[in-house]
Amino acid sequence: MSILNELRYPTRWYAKLATVILALVFFAVLATAAISAVLVYWIVKPQRTSSEISMESFPGRPDEVDFAVAGAGQRKGWFFPGLRGAPTVILCHGYQSSRGELLTLVSALQDHQYNVFVFDFTAHGANAGVTTFGYRESDEVRAAIDALARRNDVDPTRFGLWGYNLGAYAALREAEKDPRVRAVALDSVYDYPKQMVKIGVEKTGVAGFPLMVKSAQTGFEWLNYGYKGDPPLSARLKALNGVPVLFIQAVDDPELASISREMFLKASEPREQQIIAHGNFVNLPEDEKRNYENRIVTFFLTRLPVSVIPEVAVPAKTTKEAKTLG
Repeated sequence: MSILNELRYPTRWYAKLATVILALVFFAVLATAAISAVLVYWIVKPQRTSSEISMESFPGRPDEVDFAVAGAGQRKGWFFPGLRGAPTVILCHGYQSSRGELLTLVSALQDHQYNVFVFDFTAHGANAGVTTFGYRESDEVRAAIDALARRNDVDPTRFGLWGYNLGAYAALREAEKDPRVRAVALDSVYDYPKQMVKIGVEKTGVAGFPLMVKSAQTGFEWLNYGYKGDPPLSARLKALNGVPVLFIQAVDDPELASISREMFLKASEPREQQIIAHGNFVNLPEDEKRNYENRIVTFFLTRLPVSVIPEVAVPAKTTKEAKTLG
């Protein structure tokens, strides 16, 4: 009891020092929690930019496709038709990006007769809400596949997915449980959504403060408590056995490059690895962007061909030929 009284009404020098230290620690923790809460809010609600095109004048003759996402409402996407009955490649944009920034990649794939589909995730483009860095976004990918599979001008059993960071996580999460996905290209993928929260905090310059990153990650996990028991994507990579996966790592994004490499090493065959100098496709110089597009197109042409070449029928041997060979 005397110890508690001494802490409440310190008279000795060491008690006063302990009281000051406890008060500083308390306010430091409180300040860290408050700052991290603001950071998490900024991170999960990125600034949105709407991307619109004139459907009548845009090359590629796109159609606007409406589809519903359970718990998230309606979504609008652009469908660029390729060869009738061909597979469809869905492009999943990255964090703080939008479908409109992927149109050159759309054109590169459509030029090779693929059907191509792009849409905006929650908290991006014209869509309100907050990002979950892939948890709920994978449901949006699934809803898009379901809507497209009901069309009569695509192959409903063969889809390819491409994604960058947020889009890569959502694409891989869906691919691990959807047999309709036959090939996946992942640019700067991560294993846990909270890894993107860490990167977001680091970009603000306050990650060096004690417990700041951990506090922000904890706040993000509270917001997404329903996914608390979800394993990392790398734990389910074996489910993709037989599905070709391309892992792209950017040298100028070492943190995500390291995570992507670890996931590549855990993946089953057939797997591919591509190391590029600069990440973020939408900001690449023209020559690098062209090379990137060619790499993606080559991957899908090889792993998800537009059409299957029929086997050449071997004509039956005539009686004369049979006797000669016999």
